Amino acid sequence: MQSIPTLIRQSLALLAFAATAASAQNYPTKPIEWVVPYPAGGGSDVVARTLTEAMGRAVGQPIIINNKPGAATNIGADYVAHAKADGYTVLTGDTATLAANPALYTKLNYSAEKDFAPIGLLARFPMILVVNPSVPAKNLHEFLAWAKAAKGGLNYATPGAGSPHHLATELFRGTTGLNLVHVPYRGAAPAVQDVVSGQVPFMFVDTASGMPFLNAGRLRPIGIASPQRVKNFEAIPTLNEQGLKNFEAYAWQGLVAPAGTPPDVIAKLNKTLVEALNSTAVKARFQVLGLEPTPSTPAQMATYAKAEREKWAQVIRASGIKLD
Repeated sequence: MQSIPTLIRQSLALLAFAATAASAQNYPTKPIEWVVPYPAGGGSDVVARTLTEAMGRAVGQPIIINNKPGAATNIGADYVAHAKADGYTVLTGDTATLAANPALYTKLNYSAEKDFAPIGLLARFPMILVVNPSVPAKNLHEFLAWAKAAKGGLNYATPGAGSPHHLATELFRGTTGLNLVHVPYRGAAPAVQDVVSGQVPFMFVDTASGMPFLNAGRLRPIGIASPQRVKNFEAIPTLNEQGLKNFEAYAWQGLVAPAGTPPDVIAKLNKTLVEALNSTAVKARFQVLGLEPTPSTPAQMATYAKAEREKWAQVIRASGIKLD
């Protein structure tokens, strides 16, 4: 015969399970907070707002954007990592939060591996190697020859230290052996502007930030860092097809919740997210922004984030980059 304490513990466990199941079945019963760890108006903010409109209609509750920028996404990530795991607080977890920051910072207030439950991937921004039109190079072969002839190293712009653009260029530097000098800016816009004006000769730019300048001929593309040519950028050859084998670099985003969020809630959010990403309206909006929608399962997102974390940790260690 079981002891009374054992029976009490089992009863409490059953009650907790029943409450969780009922909660997941009725979810959501109030607005959902979607934390974007960047300022309003940027690419991450636009992606989130595009999706919340479609997802909010599907779940029958508003999904409210809360911008919490700062510390390379660590402020927003810390907030969500320690939020109640009930499905009412989610986060845009991106390359910085889930892949780069664990290696860039000696100490974080959250664990990228343990403190978040993946919901699904959102989108990725392929990186394009671009130059000011005055640069005497129109393809990778010419670019490498020109860069190797530069005395004292060649300056390159990025939106900031540790950004996906910075890491992509460090991967490029390590792969090619070029002597490159980092010029960090406070955001993508000023970095792109200085390449357009000729203050800095080149950079890796994401498709969203670079598209208007590429279309206007104010930036010249050398190659795109994806395995295949990208829709709406078909005229730009990949770096891979120009001889830089297996070179890939993306800025990417996914949606996560605090670890411990009920699996049924995660499943419902994933289903709603995938439906939104596959909708005509979202696809059209992403196409205008030069984004690739990347619908996935939670497990696929976890596998992708782990591979990206390992990849960029190697680049960061080899480059000696630290942000604290």
